[in-house]
Amino acid sequence: MRGAILILLSLFTSVCFSQQLTYKPINPFFGGDTFNYQMMLSSANAQNSFKDPEAEKLKPSDMEQFTERLNNQLLSQLSRQLFNEQFGGDLKEGTFVFGTLSVEIYESGEGMVVNLLNTESGEQTQIIMPSY
Repeated sequence: MRGAILILLSLFTSVCFSQQLTYKPINPFFGGDTFNYQMMLSSANAQNSFKDPEAEKLKPSDMEQFTERLNNQLLSQLSRQLFNEQFGGDLKEGTFVFGTLSVEIYESGEGMVVNLLNTESGEQTQIIMPSY
């Protein structure tokens, strides 16, 4: 009887297969797939019960938002008028100075290049308008 049981057990064990166990992390910070980042962040934010008490204080009121938008529109209109008076609707090559702002306009192989330099802070911006 024991012999039959041993033979049956040896037959069952020879039929079983195994494979190597591998560990794949889920968290992208520990080598996991980077596409899991948004899912993990949204899950963490959903579980976060803490609220920033300073967030409501920093949010501008409706009147402050309206005032800021109005100021932006007025400044935009003034800059358009100054641009039209100075350039006549077309950009001309040359260097122009408006207070602490230096504007250099020239044509290059890439198109029209406008370099803006704030001489007070040293901040620089380059705008390239491609020519077709």
